[in-house]
Amino acid sequence: MTQTPPYQVIDPATAEVVQTFPYATDADIAAALGAAAAAFESWRTFPLAERAAIVKRVGALFTERASELGALVTREMGKRPSSARDEASYCSTIFDYYTDHGPALLADRPLPGRDGARIQHLPIGPLLGVMPWNYPYSQVARFAAPNLLAGNTIVVKHAENCPTSALAIADLMREAGVPDGVYVNLFATHEQVATMVADPRVRGISLTGSERAGATVAEAAGRHLKKVVLELGGSDAYIILDTDDVATAAEQAWATRMANVGQACNSNKRIIVMDDIFEDFVATLVKQASAMTPRMPGDDSDKSYSPMVSRKAAETLLAQVHDAVAKGATLHIGGELCSEQGAYFAPAVLTGVTPRMRVYHEELFGPVAVVYEVSSDHEAVALANAVEFGLGGAVFSTDEERAAKVAAQLDVGMASVNAPACEGPDVPFGGTKRSGFGRELGPIGIYEFVNKRLFYVQR
Repeated sequence: MTQTPPYQVIDPATAEVVQTFPYATDADIAAALGAAAAAFESWRTFPLAERAAIVKRVGALFTERASELGALVTREMGKRPSSARDEASYCSTIFDYYTDHGPALLADRPLPGRDGARIQHLPIGPLLGVMPWNYPYSQVARFAAPNLLAGNTIVVKHAENCPTSALAIADLMREAGVPDGVYVNLFATHEQVATMVADPRVRGISLTGSERAGATVAEAAGRHLKKVVLELGGSDAYIILDTDDVATAAEQAWATRMANVGQACNSNKRIIVMDDIFEDFVATLVKQASAMTPRMPGDDSDKSYSPMVSRKAAETLLAQVHDAVAKGATLHIGGELCSEQGAYFAPAVLTGVTPRMRVYHEELFGPVAVVYEVSSDHEAVALANAVEFGLGGAVFSTDEERAAKVAAQLDVGMASVNAPACEGPDVPFGGTKRSGFGRELGPIGIYEFVNKRLFYVQR
């Protein structure tokens, strides 16, 4: 049984259905898995330098085609045009990182203290990637680049609202010289994903998405003894202990929160501010929000905000805000749907949030800045660690030692001091608790789906 609706491009500004693609048939799924398994047997034998040359060419094409690739994403999920182009170009840095550093990372390692023993890093086979819509290019790149280089083959099930960008990636792979079956895109249903997870030819699964999707895939993967990497939700704390310039600190926090219209896993969804600067900080956020207007076609101003990915997503965010206000939170500005059909959600500032409210515990995946007031470093740490998410966190202070002491206490996968985050292809990305497990990017990312084989020769 298939799901409805099928893979579609829906303009988030108007809710107009622009383009529709049918689901893959079960025969398509079987053929794709067969092709990926067959291709693995040859791809794994390619000299590493040859694989690296092909992978590097994939990255170069992302930059060469950044404008047309960006336009597809803007149409699919509303991303600001410059941000969409930048995302496509950024993929090149991911492919370059792994082609430049991957061969050394994959080289055999001698086992200290044991003559004749070494650790090898070998590909394991076809991998399934279940990809999200919010960064439709870079999320695929961070999964595909290290694993293609390592010699694995890739089967991708992209988000249902990203069919044209998914097809564009597959086209880039072919043009770069990736052999047939080494990278396969499938418009699969959820039931077909479950079938692929269970298939013995699939040796590992990487999913970026919701907690619910992650739990479902992890349960199935565990049942079939498959390695899985999960990058799930986040509700990152962004702690301001003190600052010499409240307005500038608040403007940076706002710009961070509004990136991708707040639709980022590691966005600063909980801004925690000391009581002596709290009122001025909130006032600056409100001023920033009041200056923003809906982004119309052709507009690329940083003072405009794009629609959220869908009307449904905007309505979910609206319900979360309404729940908070009904239970006593203060909505200083924004928090409304701006059209009858589209997904424009007026950027909002919310304070007075308590554990009784959904927004205290749930991820807010959209343009809402929730600001908490605290009076001590201890209170800030306790609040930061109070939720079940553990993706990232940032701490700011004019006293670096003080900020570092607080950051060291955050139960997260990524902690930063005096910066919203540390990001780049060389930096491992991942979390703790309900934010998932495993890492992408950096030197760690290439080891998630390789056989770290002991090879011993007695001497």
